[in-house]
Amino acid sequence: MSVTAIEKTKLAADFIRQQATVQPRLGLVLGSGLGVLADEITEANVVPYNEIPHFPVSTVEGHVGQLVLGKLEGQPVIAMQGRFHYYEGYTMQDVTFPIRVMKELGVETLIVTNAAGGINKNFNAGELMLIRDHINFQFNNPLIGPNQSEWGVRFPDMSEAYDPAYNQLAKRVAESFGVNLQEGVYVGVTGPSYESPAEIRMFGNLGADVVGMSTVPEVIVARHAGIRVLGISCISNMAAGINDQPLTHDEVMETAEQVKPQFIRLVKGIVQDILHI
Repeated sequence: MSVTAIEKTKLAADFIRQQATVQPRLGLVLGSGLGVLADEITEANVVPYNEIPHFPVSTVEGHVGQLVLGKLEGQPVIAMQGRFHYYEGYTMQDVTFPIRVMKELGVETLIVTNAAGGINKNFNAGELMLIRDHINFQFNNPLIGPNQSEWGVRFPDMSEAYDPAYNQLAKRVAESFGVNLQEGVYVGVTGPSYESPAEIRMFGNLGADVVGMSTVPEVIVARHAGIRVLGISCISNMAAGINDQPLTHDEVMETAEQVKPQFIRLVKGIVQDILHI
């Protein structure tokens, strides 16, 4: 007998509960090179993805591939140290499976992070950007197929996918710490090839400020599940055609390393208060 999606979610959540000493209310998805934030979690229980029933496994450099549960700034959290991407050959349902599991574990708030290419010419590599909205250019949606009514409504609203109150908090924290926090629109593409200069010009004309290969499916599922979302991009490089240089994943990792101190400071400051809003 085949196992349903809901049953898979419950099996994974039950396994994680047995390993954890906290009941997480806040979820963190840590993008390329940003998994270092999980090292700040205290009282940590580490659960490798390959041990969790029905959980996918990260295959990309810079994605460790484990859950870390514990306390961050005194708040009970679960962090994905490495995520899954559509371009790895996973289905949209696979990519977003961890968000369903987080909801089953009791997560109410999600902070999703990523490395992204800068399109807006007023931005610079090494800056952080608060995601105000997104454009789904992945030509797929994780909610396609039968709707599970116990997970959410058939047609979830995306008019405020990124919580305005959370964004205001992030701006206050950034200002208090002297962190230069940009704000803009993230366009999600499939990858894994980087975009062409013509595509980047098109995305700019559509209103996108940065481009990346993740985040959008997770945010759609989080909102479907009633989870509030805050999104932060690390601008790891300027996109094709903005600067006259080739793009490499090594550059992404190097820039993430450079931005690490301010990224950690910002997110930890946000975590202190986000569950109280």
